[in-house]
Amino acid sequence: MKLINVGFGNLVNAQRVIAVVSPDSAPVKRIIQNSKDSGRLIDVTQGRKTMSVVFTDSEHVILSYLKPEKISERFDDENDVAED
Repeated sequence: MKLINVGFGNLVNAQRVIAVVSPDSAPVKRIIQNSKDSGRLIDVTQGRKTMSVVFTDSEHVILSYLKPEKISERFDDENDVAED
């Protein structure tokens, strides 16, 4: 199992990630609000500005302060990944 650091030591199973996107578009903002209403939103920004939104196959939405490019780099970076 490959785990990706999405900020502040929070890890996400890489096999469960569907997409990593920017939070700027209206459809993504609607999805964030719907996820918050349904209890499937996970905010790991610790009060910082949301720079990326991670979608999982379990319909959870994760907000991160890291840019999408940085998170996508971590999928290939062996130093930033924990494997079991």
